[in-house]
Amino acid sequence: MTDRYAVIGNPIAHSKSPQIHAAFAKQTNQDISYEAVLAPLDGFEATVRELIKQGYKGANVTVPFKFEAYDACHQHTERAFVAGAVNTLSFNGGHIAGDNTDGVGLVNDIKDNLKHALGDARILLLGAGGAAQGVLLPLLNALPASITIANRTLEKAQRIAKKSSSATIVSANTFEALQGQFDVIINATSAGLSDSALPISNSIFAKSCLAYDMMYGRETPFMAQAKTAGAQVADGLGMLVEQAAEAFYIWRNVRPQTAPVIKLLRSA
Repeated sequence: MTDRYAVIGNPIAHSKSPQIHAAFAKQTNQDISYEAVLAPLDGFEATVRELIKQGYKGANVTVPFKFEAYDACHQHTERAFVAGAVNTLSFNGGHIAGDNTDGVGLVNDIKDNLKHALGDARILLLGAGGAAQGVLLPLLNALPASITIANRTLEKAQRIAKKSSSATIVSANTFEALQGQFDVIINATSAGLSDSALPISNSIFAKSCLAYDMMYGRETPFMAQAKTAGAQVADGLGMLVEQAAEAFYIWRNVRPQTAPVIKLLRSA
């Protein structure tokens, strides 16, 4: 019998996840179906219960339900616990296990696809919301020299920085007060949605810096600024595919090849 999976969000029609998982299934000869499910803004838990009732094996979760997904789980992985959010649900009867694959997706894209080292790197993480919090632990596990979390309000950045128990130096700052240079700069803010520029200086981009925007499908003001500063620039499409591959592995215990799927989406 075909195993059923889904991605839950609101809105959801734009999601590339069904296309990605269909490609993974074909590549690995896995008998699964995967669809996009629109949940009412006040009906996430009811949607999950209905999927379980219908025999679904798991689901991905996207905006705006990742925090509700965390609360719905009976069990969390360490990376889900640190993130405080869940994007991958596994169903076993009525038991719901939650994981967060966003951070490992980001790290794998940077290391494997973009061939940029994170070990001993000076990393700047722009933003202190759920996206930043969700990737912090996997970034720390890559053993960088330091991670600086910058945000419009210092207190929010400090709250995330204090959650780290790593030996890596983790500090907090405001955008305007940033000094020094960074080897990897990751934009985890939503500024690109409104085409807003961040109040950061061109001087923070080190030579051979990687400037990575978690958004994909357009050039954001951050990416344009990074190009002007001479940085290598990447969007978040690879992260999207890599986090999906990690979810696929959690469910199927098979790790798909991501490069052909990234190429497929780029060509589209």
